[in-house]
Amino acid sequence: MCGIVGYIGRREVAPLLLEGLQRLEYRGYDSAGIAVTSPKAAGLKMVKAKGRVRDLEAKVPARFKGTTGIAHTRWATHGAPSDVNAHPHLDATGKVAVVHNGIIDNASDLRRKLEADGVVFLSETDTEVLTHLIARSTAEKLEDKVRETVRLIEGTYGIAVLHADFPDRIVVARNGSPVVLGIGEKEMFVASDIAALVAHTRQIVTLDDGEMATLKADDFRTYTTEGTRTTSEPTTVEWEAASYDMGGHDTYMHKEIHEQAEAVDRVLRGRIDDRFSTVHLGGLNLDAREARRIRRVKILGCGTSYHAGMIGAQMIEELARIPADAEPASEFRYRNAVVDPDTLYVAVSQSGETYDVLAAVQELKRKGARVLGVVNVVGSAIAREADGGVYVHAGPEVCVVSTKCFTNTTVAFALLALHLGRTRDLSVRDGKRIIEGLRRLPGQIAEIMKQEEEIKELALRYAEARSMLFIGRVRGYPVAREASLKLKEVSYIHAEAYPASELKHGPLALIEPALPTVAIVPDDDLLEKNRAAMEEIKARSGQILAVAHQLQEKADHTLLVPKNEDELDPILMGIPLQLLAYHTALALGRDIDKPRNLAKSVTVE
Repeated sequence: MCGIVGYIGRREVAPLLLEGLQRLEYRGYDSAGIAVTSPKAAGLKMVKAKGRVRDLEAKVPARFKGTTGIAHTRWATHGAPSDVNAHPHLDATGKVAVVHNGIIDNASDLRRKLEADGVVFLSETDTEVLTHLIARSTAEKLEDKVRETVRLIEGTYGIAVLHADFPDRIVVARNGSPVVLGIGEKEMFVASDIAALVAHTRQIVTLDDGEMATLKADDFRTYTTEGTRTTSEPTTVEWEAASYDMGGHDTYMHKEIHEQAEAVDRVLRGRIDDRFSTVHLGGLNLDAREARRIRRVKILGCGTSYHAGMIGAQMIEELARIPADAEPASEFRYRNAVVDPDTLYVAVSQSGETYDVLAAVQELKRKGARVLGVVNVVGSAIAREADGGVYVHAGPEVCVVSTKCFTNTTVAFALLALHLGRTRDLSVRDGKRIIEGLRRLPGQIAEIMKQEEEIKELALRYAEARSMLFIGRVRGYPVAREASLKLKEVSYIHAEAYPASELKHGPLALIEPALPTVAIVPDDDLLEKNRAAMEEIKARSGQILAVAHQLQEKADHTLLVPKNEDELDPILMGIPLQLLAYHTALALGRDIDKPRNLAKSVTVE
């Protein structure tokens, strides 16, 4: 869960690498490092620093010359954050430098064997094993040294390798952790995320698992770890460098919350079919007969994507009348689940690279299942592995805490549910009703944003709480789950979500004046049931903040949300709670875009 960036060409490399690291810092930010060389240099030069990229930048000497280099920003998995554990890692001779994302499962065994041969390790990381294995290889070519090494390791990796004896190239390899090449004019780039590339090129090549590449200033070639050449044609990315700027906001989270109306409009654009009251989702690769044979839908995601999947499962059941449920991918892949040929599996991931989700997709494909992907990043691993899918078109999301991508993912599920419903038994009238509701969403999101000052005032009040309880019933429960996650992620206030119907079965013991409750209260057929739950809390002197379509008398405060169709209401009801989490964290002085212990794209187990 880290960021890699590399460059080979004619320009001075250090400023380019530091700029790239700044753009990737959301992927990991406890330490960083840079190694450079050039055809005229004698060996490698390296600087590393615990802390943020700015701490590394302060340590880089003014005369840190080179035209080839690799750099890394780290989120620790093996070894505490420190200068020594920061990447790149060098071998004992100082000739080989490696940056690595992922986890080497057999690192301990390899380390013991190397130590028995007299190798002295400087760091606690699994990555350092790679540098010594590459340095000790007797192969003549750098590509063969790297190939021999990756055959010895078990686990996941995205690596970039510099060697002082081969200053005209960078060799990279991928297995389970993203590696993207950027194709320039007599210069080449490599990164773990296109965010580091778009300021310089929009022509990219994404490596597949088991694939390697050699980058030279004027050329690149790709091949498998077995040495077979592969054909990789560059594609053009749709995002521009300006998409990664803050755009006048103080944080990326604030910017991305406010981009949601535009983002939702984008995911709807060109997909609505008014003639037949349905939607066009050409990327599904699923014709009407195949859609009618589906007997169950299983949605797999992690964290926020899992919560979006819970909302999606409810919409699919309501609109398409297909049994559907969501499950954490991290659990599914380990429980030897029965894979049913009549079940449609849907993998959800903002980055399209989430390792637990990707591993679940690969296992499902191995067992012959049909898998769709719901992802944000075009050309990502899950998008390529899946049989088809839906891009959510949220645009780049830089803040570690997901907001606009969550909302767009729920809208994408509404489109999928409508498509499946109209293929089956959903009437034209109901199809038209849902389409009209979808079209109202951007304007209603804009209405919610007008309440920001009121929400900010509430956040100042609730920032004093040590813990908060979030409750919801049926459609409201996934909203409560996601809102609870947002608060704990960004403010570090403990928060728990529970079905409102389960209050009497244990959680009522928690209720006291010091524990505020956030109640999700949509104006649907369960309105009175939700009001009864609030009565139970008030009877025990609990504070209540309601998120509702009308004023709730039993609540101390009510955040009003515009009413949409019942099935679509969950898409809107979580948005004011994103703002609540944001302003609570702001009041507490948290590092909002980079919460402690977290990274954006979870590409390790």
